[in-house]
Amino acid sequence: MNTQKNCWWFILAQGKILLLPQGDLVPYGNLDDLSLTAALVAKKIKVGEYQSSPCYLLEFAQPQDIGFGEYSELRSLLGVVDDRLFELAGRAFQLAHFYKTHQFCGQCGTKMNPIEWEVAMKCYHCQHRCYPRVSPCIIVGIRKENRILLALHQRHKKSNRPVYTVLAGFTEAGETLEHCVEREVFEESAIKIKNIKYVTSQPWPFPHSLMMGYTAEYLSGEIKIDTRELCSADWYDIDDLPKLPNQGTLARKLINRLISQCR
Repeated sequence: MNTQKNCWWFILAQGKILLLPQGDLVPYGNLDDLSLTAALVAKKIKVGEYQSSPCYLLEFAQPQDIGFGEYSELRSLLGVVDDRLFELAGRAFQLAHFYKTHQFCGQCGTKMNPIEWEVAMKCYHCQHRCYPRVSPCIIVGIRKENRILLALHQRHKKSNRPVYTVLAGFTEAGETLEHCVEREVFEESAIKIKNIKYVTSQPWPFPHSLMMGYTAEYLSGEIKIDTRELCSADWYDIDDLPKLPNQGTLARKLINRLISQCR
């Protein structure tokens, strides 16, 4: 093992990631820089590459004291580090989740084994093979003249400063993404939309979503929320907006795009 090769290290423990206090935040260096035993490092998993250096996942049951940094939430990297570095950190979390939740075959119950040449688990008893789960979902920003539809979701409700965001939902079996946009918007707000346009996508590792972002325009209907999903929803003037999602999120990118269209 070449201990002198510099790598990026996604070190996870109990759902958190070890981060440095400054710079790129994610630890970067060779194994000699880390106070880890060879046995622990032998469990590393290749995640990808960033800035021409390999990225590795190390996950421990308990936080490891390696002499620097502290364990933080993955969301603390949003909008703070380069988008690609956040995506790789998110991939590390998704791989860790995959290996933990696919220890046994869902078809026959036999112990699963990792495949060395690809990210997959295989049951050598019934030959069933599993890959990391990716759950496609849509997120859509909707404009009505110079106003934007924003909602307070049940999961975002906080007593201090609640976050207002755009509508989103998971794609169902047998439907297109565009139909999913229309269905989710109508189910959650009772309005109909037009001019649905795809913008961009974002891996969302909480725990394994792939967000497809859209914008749309109001067509008809009055807002009537689904109280199982939302606490409230309304049209907000672009010059009088409530607290929005953090920069770096796809929701904020869609909102910023709508604001620029309104001006």
